[in-house]
Amino acid sequence: MIREQIEEKLRVAFQPIHLEVHDESYRHNVPAGSESHFKVVIVSDEFIGQRFLARHRAIYGLLSEELTGSVHALALHTYTVKEWEGLQDTVPASPNCRGAGTLA
Repeated sequence: MIREQIEEKLRVAFQPIHLEVHDESYRHNVPAGSESHFKVVIVSDEFIGQRFLARHRAIYGLLSEELTGSVHALALHTYTVKEWEGLQDTVPASPNCRGAGTLA
């Protein structure tokens, strides 16, 4: 549910040509069913002329409600169409959780 909410807000605000929103909560030390850790890959020419920090700030501002709620972590991979083409559609893998195992 949170994933869909994030996806819809990003689609409306940035009109991306490519968008992936992955719920990676299962990879972290959180209760089952948590929606707290997300990875976003977004490709939009709305980012032309913006540094990564400005792109991230725009997304954090858009998703402020989610970030003050249940979303604990948001990994952002933001690209223009030209940058995305240069990457040949590859995105860095998410790092392993630094938590100490799973919850009992």
